[in-house]
Amino acid sequence: MVHPHVLLVTFPAQGHINPSLQFAKRLLLLGARVTFATTVFVHRRITKTPTLDGLSFATFSDGYDDGVPPDISVDHYMSELKRRSSQALTDLILSSTNDGRSFTCLVCTTLIPWAADVARKLHLPSALLWIQPATVFNIYYYYFNGYGDVITNSSNDPSCSIQLPGLPFLSSHELPSFLLASNVYAFAVPTLQKQFEALKRQDNPRILVNTFDALEAEALRAIKEYNLIAIGPLIPSAFLDGRDPSDTSFGGDLFQTSKDYIEWLNSKPKSSVIYVSFGSLAVLTKQQKEEIARGLLDSGHPFLWVIRAKENEEENEEDKLSCKEEKGMIVSWCSQVEVLSHPSLGCFVTHCGWNSTLESLVSGVPVVAFPQWSDQGTNAKLIEDVWKTGVRVTANEDGIVEGDEIKRCLELFIGVGDRKGEEMRRNAKKWKDLAREACKEGGSSYENLKSFVDEIGDRRTENICLRLEASLKGFVPS
Repeated sequence: MVHPHVLLVTFPAQGHINPSLQFAKRLLLLGARVTFATTVFVHRRITKTPTLDGLSFATFSDGYDDGVPPDISVDHYMSELKRRSSQALTDLILSSTNDGRSFTCLVCTTLIPWAADVARKLHLPSALLWIQPATVFNIYYYYFNGYGDVITNSSNDPSCSIQLPGLPFLSSHELPSFLLASNVYAFAVPTLQKQFEALKRQDNPRILVNTFDALEAEALRAIKEYNLIAIGPLIPSAFLDGRDPSDTSFGGDLFQTSKDYIEWLNSKPKSSVIYVSFGSLAVLTKQQKEEIARGLLDSGHPFLWVIRAKENEEENEEDKLSCKEEKGMIVSWCSQVEVLSHPSLGCFVTHCGWNSTLESLVSGVPVVAFPQWSDQGTNAKLIEDVWKTGVRVTANEDGIVEGDEIKRCLELFIGVGDRKGEEMRRNAKKWKDLAREACKEGGSSYENLKSFVDEIGDRRTENICLRLEASLKGFVPS
């Protein structure tokens, strides 16, 4: 078998970088070489680029090598990203072939369907790395394949619930926000539609999903047209299967990590700390942050709260929280998986981004689900009603989650707690054990990924190289 060389192309966002880098590490352990490709700006921003045998980095320009100006719309950026990066990716693939370093497969994350089209035109096999749950993949699939009107009608009626094949009942606030009437991101649905169209153009589409078989057994098998392959959770090995104790971080942080928080956590009793983080993109209103602050302080328990530097413009609020040093600590960024794995952690107040959701499961930490947008409402549904590892907050008529509601949810897990909270904590421990089982050697995710690597590294690789070399000469044999 030839050792495969994977070109891994990622959308330039923190939520794509982290699982992609972890995916690259898994490929390396299975004998593959990986070239990790993303935009110039994001590569510069990665604070601790991992140095590993077999891993190299390549960049392409999206036209904003010094960062995207705030007045540039998302729609314009997505258009420029496709226009500029498609050609850059083509050049990278052909130049690598010319240098004797041919790629045997291209893997791309979501939101960049043009990457798969580049691979198809160059006769290079490709796969999609789906970085959200299989459940969300299925919802989008159904939306574009016969259920669009049903989903749209449901999204416009808060009292209506629908059941799609292989999925639980979903109300409007449990659907991906891009499918709701309130969606303000015009790029999302057309881009996702192109993603599914790109899959249809492939002879044997491979969809690698950052989940594991036990977690989403029905969703992974609900769509007969596609083979969804569970290869997750894509979490650093030291916190998961332990095969590589040195793998203690994703290695792709785009924000400078704060200091001293581990020492602070070390000073707190077991299962006593509330960890609060809303990820790399969500921006809360001042009113909502004040309500969170009130709920945390009224709970009377220590808390670690991540407020990104660009959010933290209201000095009064930070001063208000910082004056309670004996209870709370605010940081601008941290190693989340390290925090969640700390014995002092009692619960996690989260926006329910998929990476955060998986990290909570792997760490066995129950959550207070506080979804904001995208797939997060669906993830909150899975957390509360399917896996039963957390509780979802309820907003008031103005869409604000009040401090009393936050305190109520926290009291399920912290301090004395109650029977329901203890059950959710036991469920979290169960999923933690199942996640580790899936990723250890011989586990379902390990075997699934090994089969993928074996498939792309077999002797058909020679034919791929010949086709790429022919592309260099302007002729591709049929």
